[in-house]
Amino acid sequence: MLPLHLGALHPMEQALTVLLAFGPFLVLGVVIVLRRRAEEREGEEADAAPDPVADSMTTSDATSDATSDAAPEVAPGVADRDD
Repeated sequence: MLPLHLGALHPMEQALTVLLAFGPFLVLGVVIVLRRRAEEREGEEADAAPDPVADSMTTSDATSDATSDAAPEVAPGVADRDD
């Protein structure tokens, strides 16, 4: 590779030119790979951990089923109206 408008470059200058041309793309590729691995690891940890919100919903659903037979749910303000 001999760029004619610059003349012959020293081998060190050629290496620096190639590094400046392709180095940022290599760094970007490494960052993307590392971030994807970290996100996959976080996703696996989130899937393995129990969900406290889902657990509380199932326990509250079980208690609300027992009380729903006794008193039906009414929208707020509906029972207070006089028609």
